[in-house]
Amino acid sequence: MDETRVKLCPDGKYRWLYEVNMLKNPMILFTVFKVMGMSFAIVAIIVLLIGACSGNLDALLHNSWSDLKYVFYFIAFFSVLTVIGYLIVAKMYQGKYIVLFEMDETKVIHKQLPKTMEKAKAIGMLNVLAGLATGSPGGMGRGLLIASHDSLTSTFNSVRKIKPIRRFNVIKVNEPFAKNQIYVDKEDFDFVYEYIRSRCPKAGR
Repeated sequence: MDETRVKLCPDGKYRWLYEVNMLKNPMILFTVFKVMGMSFAIVAIIVLLIGACSGNLDALLHNSWSDLKYVFYFIAFFSVLTVIGYLIVAKMYQGKYIVLFEMDETKVIHKQLPKTMEKAKAIGMLNVLAGLATGSPGGMGRGLLIASHDSLTSTFNSVRKIKPIRRFNVIKVNEPFAKNQIYVDKEDFDFVYEYIRSRCPKAGR
């Protein structure tokens, strides 16, 4: 039995762990490149607007096209830096990091656990929360929740788009100003996807 599978806990919330392989699952790197691309696009639009307001738009466009190769060099340089930075972070996490997900009728929360937390310890705490182990549920459960230091909450009523990507075991849950990635193993993928989709009245695919 896979102890990281989705579990219904005594407080009525579903919880599960997912160990992200940063070298085999490129979704995080794709997201970084997407943000970087949007940043370049915003800068380009601002420059064009400044040129239009100053009356020099024709000259600006002419110069921009003639110097287009330098723009590509600039983008390529930062792309290489981004990949190097990603690989450095992946090495810090030994290629993997553990994520805790918590889901109820109104929201789903993505909580990243510290890179120093071992998978076995996280699974033990999750089992306590799910009522599958003995001991001190209060202390161990709080320990797991407190240990999660980075989190992102998606409120179902505010979600505008849901996109399942089965190949990488991820469900994108997007609000207007918040993009969440919900990782779940293939055995529970359909359940989690349908649970979220059926509770997001404003979402489209």
